[in-house]
Amino acid sequence: MTRSLATRIGRTALKNPLIAASAEHLIDADGVRAALKAGAGAVVVKSTNEVQAAKDQLQRAEYMVLDEHWRPVPWGPEAPRGATIACRSGLHPLSFEPWLEQTARLDREARALDSYAIPSLILGDLDHALAMARKVEQAGLRVLEFNIGTPYASQAAKGAVSTELLPERISHLVQAMREAISLPLWIKVTGQSERVPELARAAFEAGADSVVMAGRLLGFLPDVETMEPFLGTSLGIGGFWNLPLTCHWLATSRLALGSERPLIGINGAQSGLDIARMMLAGASAVGIASPVMLRGFELLGQSLAEFQDYLDAKGINAADLVGVAVNHRKTFADMPLRQDNWRNYVPQARTIAGE
Repeated sequence: MTRSLATRIGRTALKNPLIAASAEHLIDADGVRAALKAGAGAVVVKSTNEVQAAKDQLQRAEYMVLDEHWRPVPWGPEAPRGATIACRSGLHPLSFEPWLEQTARLDREARALDSYAIPSLILGDLDHALAMARKVEQAGLRVLEFNIGTPYASQAAKGAVSTELLPERISHLVQAMREAISLPLWIKVTGQSERVPELARAAFEAGADSVVMAGRLLGFLPDVETMEPFLGTSLGIGGFWNLPLTCHWLATSRLALGSERPLIGINGAQSGLDIARMMLAGASAVGIASPVMLRGFELLGQSLAEFQDYLDAKGINAADLVGVAVNHRKTFADMPLRQDNWRNYVPQARTIAGE
């Protein structure tokens, strides 16, 4: 029996929980169409704001993929699954009005496929963001992502993008956006914090319909050959290794906020089973971005097929997965005593000859 892929993000019903998340492959209209054709439940179009420096940064962008030894390898689908993707990025190159026209057209196409093309605004100046959001609603778009958790704010031109770290600041921003529009509002928060559940709580209490957690991290990596930084500066980084971190924030946030607060997981998923893992940790939907840039739009269809096979094998619907593993989560203090179990996991010390 084929099990249902359907899920809900608050007021928004999705045909499946796979979201093609915002990145460079979703700048051109044909990229968005390819993600829709691959079957994504929603596609988040590459973000914009009013700051020219943020758009200019796209023309300074560089990308690389590193293997498990931190060695650069060729970009493309042959890169190892355990690769780390590192880059400097920027915002959509179109000015706001052409960006909005293109996104609205794509969402009309998406509606015919029972999907969504979702605009994403990155905070620069709040008044500009609110004015843009009103125009997004007037254009007939059905959901808005408001990204206030980019990894780059400390490295980009002043005011170009934002990495919000204080719950009170998030409350102010989300409340202002909620008062400006009535659309379903998804708030994307940073993973560069120990307070992710608090950031999420602030967003929900101010009127968010969902919280997307958690954005990519900011890293720095020297090249041992040149003794200079890879790509010359700090990097936005992501990879398979981030999946447990995202799942931790999903589970912790679900425990703190309750099951009625829909979460979207992002950063670390690159397969259908990873979608299942994030949903078991509390996500109602899962975004995949960088792996599609690296491996192609086929990854979306492959992930959906693998996820469908998993549901069918388990005899469970997608919506029934959400938070199941969280319900079984224990604290360290709840775990049974295993006397001296640690000794099974350390190397044996041997006396060195002559000592």
